[in-house]
Amino acid sequence: MTWQELELACKGCMECELGETRKNLVFGVGNPEAEVLFIGEGPGEREDELGEPFVGRSGKLLDQYLAAVELSRKTNIYIANMVKCRPPGNRDPKPGEQDLCMRWLREQVRLMRPKILVCLGRISAQRIIRADFRVTQEHGRFYEANGILRMGTFHPAALLRNPRQKPDALEDFLALQAKIREICERTYI
Repeated sequence: MTWQELELACKGCMECELGETRKNLVFGVGNPEAEVLFIGEGPGEREDELGEPFVGRSGKLLDQYLAAVELSRKTNIYIANMVKCRPPGNRDPKPGEQDLCMRWLREQVRLMRPKILVCLGRISAQRIIRADFRVTQEHGRFYEANGILRMGTFHPAALLRNPRQKPDALEDFLALQAKIREICERTYI
């Protein structure tokens, strides 16, 4: 399956009730050949309207952190979500919704073959890294599984609610930059 075939198949998905209420499926944005994949939990209202992950205030903040470490959703990373459709009222995706939608993310990872996964927020980190992952205690640490490094950091929306965590998030991005320089060949060309 090609990237385009995957995106088309995903856009046709109606396997859970989220497909019935979405305005736009949010497949992802960026370079599908990137070595670094950022993963959020699911689209919010603005993302559902525009069909792109991390837009609005939290997306602007994420873009600032990315720019600080020479990353861009337009060139050298990819950003996706575990769940591709907006949960009503921006609630957390239910476990069953995550289970049904994870096949799309797994296929994105299979096609991309990234070297690093960055989980944005608790929900993503608990699904991708470990069920008992604690972002406030373990952010910025790298864990290896199946030949891919995984790191959890704060969700940009959480940083907007609690600005005192912004310096910690910046440290995470600086650690990510160092790790990229260490193991990725194409990200900073």
